[in-house]
Amino acid sequence: MRRSRTRAARLAGLLAGVLVATACGGPGVTQGLSTSAALNGQGPITFVTGADTSGYLRPLLATWNTRHPGERVTLVQLPADADDQHAQMVANLQARSGLYDVLNMDVIWTPEFASAGWIVPLNPKLFPLSQFLRPAVDTADWDGRLWAVPYTSNAGLLYYRKDILAGAHAAPPRTWAQLASLASTLAPPHHMYGYAGQYKLYEGLTVNFAEAVQSAGGGILSGDGKRVILNSPQAREGLGFLVRGFSAGWIPKAALSWDENRASAVFESGKLLFMRNWPLAYGLASRPGNTNQVAGKFSVVPLPGPHGRGSSSLGGGDLAISAFSRHQQTALRFIQYLTSLTSERQILVQGSLPPVWVRLYADRALIKRFPYLPVLRQAILSAKPRPKSTDYNQLSLAISSSVYQALRLKKAVNGTIANLSAQLNNIIRGG
Repeated sequence: MRRSRTRAARLAGLLAGVLVATACGGPGVTQGLSTSAALNGQGPITFVTGADTSGYLRPLLATWNTRHPGERVTLVQLPADADDQHAQMVANLQARSGLYDVLNMDVIWTPEFASAGWIVPLNPKLFPLSQFLRPAVDTADWDGRLWAVPYTSNAGLLYYRKDILAGAHAAPPRTWAQLASLASTLAPPHHMYGYAGQYKLYEGLTVNFAEAVQSAGGGILSGDGKRVILNSPQAREGLGFLVRGFSAGWIPKAALSWDENRASAVFESGKLLFMRNWPLAYGLASRPGNTNQVAGKFSVVPLPGPHGRGSSSLGGGDLAISAFSRHQQTALRFIQYLTSLTSERQILVQGSLPPVWVRLYADRALIKRFPYLPVLRQAILSAKPRPKSTDYNQLSLAISSSVYQALRLKKAVNGTIANLSAQLNNIIRGG
């Protein structure tokens, strides 16, 4: 396996060298790329992404296909679950298949995919990176090179029923203690759950755990990804906050099976007072409908922490070109199209997905339509990336498995943190 990955990495390097050499030169980009036989020219491509639940993608692809009839894009939608997306993409890339040309990757996959030689490095001069959110750009870098292009960014927000809080003359919580108090006292009289995030046994649980740890001032890995720093009082405080919520009941046991979609559905049904979720949930909860009981009745604030504002995990997607694509020239221009200012605006308006262009967060018309944008911008700028590691998937599986048992009240907080730290050390060291 290691040798095959090395050969793939060398192939990716050769392809990327031609890509950079032909792409430099600003206005002559398209002409230079079209004459590059080493990149195997232009033609139809496939764009693989997680499920588009809002339907924003098809109009964008229809516009591209109308303008480029000889380079049509076929959309392949994978399951909404991030772990399932990862598994299917990895299986395809390990087989060196050319089925996927452009990949919409979770921001945490860049190190793994790049080190395995599954995607090609890109010339940063071909994209307006200086006008993108800096944290989003950082997710596309690995080992000093750009391997993908920021497509969407993301940060978790605290959703709350503003009508219920107003009726109780209560302000949105800024601390964990305030959140626990309001969830415990206000929710029961309204026959609601108090608070929930995403605690199903999957990547979302790792995200929620990481947010609790870093909000308390701790971390999982060092910045270079080479040391485990989890075994700390801050990490125990973060996990303890979640465990106490389940133990006291203001986080419902039912949430142990909730992902983003399920949590959003429960909130929309009017049965949840506070919810941690991504901005996509805002657009869904704002649409009036027979099953939506919260349209016009909710708002968002930054996630709380033990002593004030907390810190979200940085989310979003990056677009990369498969090292096994036969039409990398078209793939590159398609990525430029999807990450253009016009497309990014449409992605926000039609899909409620946070853009990577900084200027869109200050657009008055967009703020009127999406009042959460200023809050989201601050949340993204203060968010922290999940651990950058080529072994991230293994790390996440270990984290979610251990934390899940603690939330089920099957393992003590101190023991969970100590044992999990040992597991992560073994993964980092290749044990």
